[in-house]
Amino acid sequence: MGHSAGLRAGTRYAFSRKFKQKGMIKLSTYLAVYKVGDIVDLKVNGAVQKGAVHKVYHGKTGVIYNVTKSAVGVIIYKRVGNRYIEKRVNVRIEHVSLSRSREEFINRVKNNAVKKQKAKAEGSHLFLKRQPAMPREARTIDARDNAPETITPIPYETTI
Repeated sequence: MGHSAGLRAGTRYAFSRKFKQKGMIKLSTYLAVYKVGDIVDLKVNGAVQKGAVHKVYHGKTGVIYNVTKSAVGVIIYKRVGNRYIEKRVNVRIEHVSLSRSREEFINRVKNNAVKKQKAKAEGSHLFLKRQPAMPREARTIDARDNAPETITPIPYETTI
């Protein structure tokens, strides 16, 4: 028996609604405002078949280039061989959500601006680059009042 290779083949779990998310779509989905230049995540909502992206683009992040009444145009970069091709897809807003990918970066930029201003007022030098987590500091354990304890597993008993 042959394997089906239809448009939605292999999307049984990818396109299914999550637990307690089934049924009517929230109104906030339709009331969200999208502008050109917004970074969005494409995530197909299984309850709406119209305007869904192909399964290849499910979970991808792109930039909005066009906004219409009930849909948005998104630019995505698709890997083909050893290069990336710009793809423009039109998606209904049920399948789009604002991306949080730049949230941490923007917060860091704002915090660094405040720190820079404070350091300039004090006239001190400030190091703003992120640092990797350093190894924990060394410590010595004193065994004089802290005798080592031998731990052995409890033997397994079979009582039938």
